[in-house]
Order: sequence, then C-alpha cells, then structure tokens
Amino acid sequence: MTTPPGLSVGQLGHFVCLAVLLALAHTAWRYLGEPFPAAFWLAIALPVAHQIFVWLAWRLELARSATSATLGFRGYLAVFFLLFGSRFVAILWLSWLDRGSLGLPLPAQLVGAALLALPALYAGYSVGRYFGMVRAAGADHFEPRYREMPLVKDGIFRFTHNGMYVYAFLGIWAIAFAFGSAAGLVVAAFSHAYIWVHFFATERPDMRFLYASR
Repeated sequence: MTTPPGLSVGQLGHFVCLAVLLALAHTAWRYLGEPFPAAFWLAIALPVAHQIFVWLAWRLELARSATSATLGFRGYLAVFFLLFGSRFVAILWLSWLDRGSLGLPLPAQLVGAALLALPALYAGYSVGRYFGMVRAAGADHFEPRYREMPLVKDGIFRFTHNGMYVYAFLGIWAIAFAFGSAAGLVVAAFSHAYIWVHFFATERPDMRFLYASR
C-alpha cells in the first residue's frame, strides 16, 4: 500500500462487529439480572471510547498530521494512556461490586486469577522491557524512526508477534476471576474480542502502509 488508508477503511467491519458485541454484552447482562448498570456500561463504554479515539487519531495523523497539529504527540499519549488505564479501573470497580456472583469458592477464584495474571504480567513486562510503551501506543504513526526498528523477538514475543493482544489482555480476565464476578467476565470477553476487531479493522491496514517497504 503506497497511500495511507482512508478514515473509513476497515470501519464497516469495525462497527458491524461492535454492534454484534454490544448486543451480546447486553444479552448476557440481562441474563445475569442486569447487575450494577452504571458500572457495567461504563466498563463497556471505555474500551469503545479508547479504540474509537485511536482509530481517529491514527488515521487523521497518517492522512494530514492532524493529530499532531491539534493534540500533539504527547497530548495523544496522555489521552491514550488515560483511556487505557481507565479500562482496568472500570472493570476492577465492577468486579468488586459484583464480587462472588460466579459462586466459586475463593481458592478457585484465586487460582484462576493467578493462571490468567501470570502470562498477562509477563506480557506487560515484555512490552515495557523490549518493545516500549510509547511504541505500543502507536508511535510509528507519528515518528518515522519507529518504523525502522527491528521486530521484537524477546520475552513474550518469542511465542507470538502480538503478545499484547494475545496475553496482556488476560489481565482483564484475571481481575474478574479474582473477585468471582460474572459481570466482570462479560466485560472481559467484550474487551478482549473488541481489541481484535481493532487489530483487523484499523491496525492491520495501517501496518500495511507503514511497513510496505518490508
């Protein structure tokens, strides 16, 4: 691809998948008895806000450097990490309010949480140690030097090229499991599925342009 992907490239699939995931989340929430609506839908809304923000910021930057001209790169990073961190805070709040709804004994909750948290923590360490948090936030859309960096094959990246989406997002599942929250698990499933929608609808078309020379 020799020209940047337009704003709408991949987004029909994005919003169709989002509508399906929202419908499934709503159905599951109703099945659970509509627990804690404010906390539940905030935990759903934050991933949507985060990923729509990233889609717009990346595509507008590639097209005309509009994100740099308005927010600046540091401003973009501030919004990115604020929204990203808020996702974990929201599911933590929901899972605490909904604690015990799975009906599992506490040892089972803790074992399940640990099994999920260990690869997630290793993925987080690998991203910070070998990849870099700024690069993970999409720095290659803003600064060409990031596009010249070699592929990372250390840490979690020895096992997969996409350690962030495969393993790091298990941390959301771990939070829900730690509190034994059924509503938290619904949000975890939504969030983990939706990040893959972002990958196929937004990130992959962008990568084809950014790394066309490779």
